[in-house]
Amino acid sequence: MVDVLDNKRAATRFRILVQIAERQPAVSQGEIAEEVGVTSQAVSEYIRELVDDGLVEKEGRSRYRVTREGVDWLFHAADNVRRFADHVTGDVLAAMSEDAYIATDDIEEGDTVSLSLDNGHLHATPGGDGPATGIATTDAEAGTDVGVTSFEGVMELEPGSVTVFQVPSVRTGGSRAIDAATVTDACDDAELVVATGVEAVVACRRAAVEPAVTFAVGEVAADAAEHGLDVTAIATTDAVGRVTDALRDADVAYEVLEG
Repeated sequence: MVDVLDNKRAATRFRILVQIAERQPAVSQGEIAEEVGVTSQAVSEYIRELVDDGLVEKEGRSRYRVTREGVDWLFHAADNVRRFADHVTGDVLAAMSEDAYIATDDIEEGDTVSLSLDNGHLHATPGGDGPATGIATTDAEAGTDVGVTSFEGVMELEPGSVTVFQVPSVRTGGSRAIDAATVTDACDDAELVVATGVEAVVACRRAAVEPAVTFAVGEVAADAAEHGLDVTAIATTDAVGRVTDALRDADVAYEVLEG
């Protein structure tokens, strides 16, 4: 399949097919021409080619519909565009951007620094011995923030995981239905503890565990795990689904334990 980024004609063909998909079945060639920036005659020629190639079918005067083959073509073409965009944003622009890191020692502007992730936070250490490096854009004392750019290499990161510990809802016993020691055990090895639901918050308090957050728990747990932290999410049974949905959306590993 032709990459839609290879040449202008392929890109125009892609854009016109997208326009047909958005407008089908009543397709105004004049509106498409205005949107894409070509003449109505050119749109007519492109549509004729798309019909000949089996990507579009004609249903009547000014009525067209994208075929199953056309949908597949769009998916593949859009995936090529997405991968290219990911390359631009993740590789090209990321290397040119500037991010803030915590200086592990005194750093001077222009120093080469090694980059690492510790306790979920980005750190910069003077010297270029690490697998990921950058150039300091500011002076910084140890423990303060330092700007870093010109990133090279890959930062070592072992993703964390999330343990979701269920607490019964109040109608089935609530926090009283579980032993406080069980909550303590579930949180012992966690680098971050979060809780959602009144019953879950009370269960934490009974176990002398103070959750870091009690709102947007699924999103917070997912973000923390992506930064390498092992998280325990104490969740009322009614809220477990919301937490696990956020974890699945972020593709974070998790397990659910019953209290």
